[in-house]
Amino acid sequence: MRIAHLRQNLLTVASSLWLLASAGSAHAQAVPADYRLHAGDKLDVSVWKETEMQRPTIVIAPDGKFSFPLAGEITAAGRTVTEVREEVEAKLGKYIPDAVVTVGITDVGGNVAYVIGQVAKPGVFVMNPRINVLQALSLAGGGTPYAKLDSIIVIRGSQAAQRVLQFRFSQVSAGRDLDQNVLLESGDVVLVP
Repeated sequence: MRIAHLRQNLLTVASSLWLLASAGSAHAQAVPADYRLHAGDKLDVSVWKETEMQRPTIVIAPDGKFSFPLAGEITAAGRTVTEVREEVEAKLGKYIPDAVVTVGITDVGGNVAYVIGQVAKPGVFVMNPRINVLQALSLAGGGTPYAKLDSIIVIRGSQAAQRVLQFRFSQVSAGRDLDQNVLLESGDVVLVP
């Protein structure tokens, strides 16, 4: 019982120190605790008192995984930082009893949405951590004079299960049917015809 309490206190201190260090970093990302990781996101993973096991820049691979010494392959995509930390601790437990692992997000570069079509600046936009359709259109510089703003669609999902969400700019800008202004998910495509 006492070891578990000490371990929790060490974890709290290590997490606090990491947050303080991250606050001073120009690249640190402030994301909510329930943020789900994506391929392309970057992590800082370290084990307390194990300096040779610190990995300040781990990029989650396209398959959603990363490798860590002694722990092997860790699945990160679709999981929270807490879930990833717990898995690393469990796998390291075979070699380092009561390992205190710290996992932090340094970049959410894999959390992207695409805006294409009749906008001033089409492209890929990093969402830190979420944006809605109007915000994405703003990042893309708004519609061109030829844009059909009442025919905008959001394409969501994987190849097998794609679905289309309608977005009528005139309704949303008039304060009606605001439920069309959905929060975008990673990989969404906003198409402005």
